[in-house]
Amino acid sequence: MHCIGGIVGAILTGVFAVKDISGLDASVMLQVKGVLTTIVYSGVVSFVLLKVIDMVMGLRVTEDEEREGLDVILHGEHVE
Repeated sequence: MHCIGGIVGAILTGVFAVKDISGLDASVMLQVKGVLTTIVYSGVVSFVLLKVIDMVMGLRVTEDEEREGLDVILHGEHVE
């Protein structure tokens, strides 16, 4: 939910910015472009980092470990 609040807040900055106070004539479209740029940047960086982690150590357990259950594999505990 932090994402939605951040997006709304960033866009509304362009709506409520007053040139007399801030010295800037903030544009809603400028704020929308900034939000979209941030979303694309975050997506690309996250994708690259996850791919690197997947190549180095893997993001998932093996199918056998998944079938057996992570409680058993990681903690040695059985669910009754």
